[in-house]
Amino acid sequence: MKKLAGSMTKFQRGMSLVELMVALVISLFLSAGVFTMFNMSSSNVTTTGQFNQIQENGRIALAIMERDISQLGFMGDLTGTDFIVGVNTTVDATIPPTGTDCIGAGLNNASLPNNQAAHFRRLWGYENGVSAQSLACLSDSVKNKTDVLQIKRFVGPSVVAGDASGYYVSATSSQAIFFSNGAPSANLTNSRIWEYQHHVYFIGDNAESIPILRRKTLTSTGMSNDEQLVEGIENMRILYGFDNDGDSTPDSYMPAESVTSLMWDNEGFQRLVALKMYLLVRSPQQDNNYTNETQYQLGDKVIDAPNDHFRRKVMSTTIVLENPVLIRS
Repeated sequence: MKKLAGSMTKFQRGMSLVELMVALVISLFLSAGVFTMFNMSSSNVTTTGQFNQIQENGRIALAIMERDISQLGFMGDLTGTDFIVGVNTTVDATIPPTGTDCIGAGLNNASLPNNQAAHFRRLWGYENGVSAQSLACLSDSVKNKTDVLQIKRFVGPSVVAGDASGYYVSATSSQAIFFSNGAPSANLTNSRIWEYQHHVYFIGDNAESIPILRRKTLTSTGMSNDEQLVEGIENMRILYGFDNDGDSTPDSYMPAESVTSLMWDNEGFQRLVALKMYLLVRSPQQDNNYTNETQYQLGDKVIDAPNDHFRRKVMSTTIVLENPVLIRS
């Protein structure tokens, strides 16, 4: 009986202290390896996810503006013709007192043509905080040292009639009537009605300090609205391409501050035929495991290394203007 008890005691013996310590060390190394692999995998997922989001946001922003800008100068049957109030243009519409108009530089650069003897500008731009002139309608909502772009055009196809929610133009090949509230003051023979569009693109932060590509649009209440289009667009740089020899190909690109008033009004021999657009796109969320020490080149402009925890990428495109740009004689 004693022999049996001793045998049972022998079988119940566990690991020695040395064996236990060796096992713990091995487990520790295995756990550290698994944790390191998990951490690396998690970091790669974060990096890939943020770059995918940056790429997608930049692509959407460029697509929105490219479609709009490429149709710059489209004025229906009056494409390529200036609007001269009292000669070929009548303006029935007014910007409502409750709305704020976006009036740019130049003598004739509001939402609607005026009766001054100056070219009605379809395009104008500037760098906020750098250029001498700016749009008062943006006030403090636009980020400093980013470009602002103002464009005007008709939206096709033509419509049967206008409505009270926007601005329209009844036009033939020789006359135009700008109107709102549904109907023009006169019926032009063989005219077509087009929706009239005035857009201002700019960049501004939201309440969480996330930079967003924004747009003001002419509506029945004027230019008082503020559309948030794409988040993460931190900076925008536009270079304007001018044709100097009449072959419709840009011979030089320049920033807004180098474009003269005569060039904006197409009163010289140079014609605006293309735009180069650069966007600096930022991830909406920061990654504390990453420090951004990269310097970015946006066309002719250098953005210093931000030294923060946001990933960024520069995206660009060249936009060819599809409609003839008026050369005012």
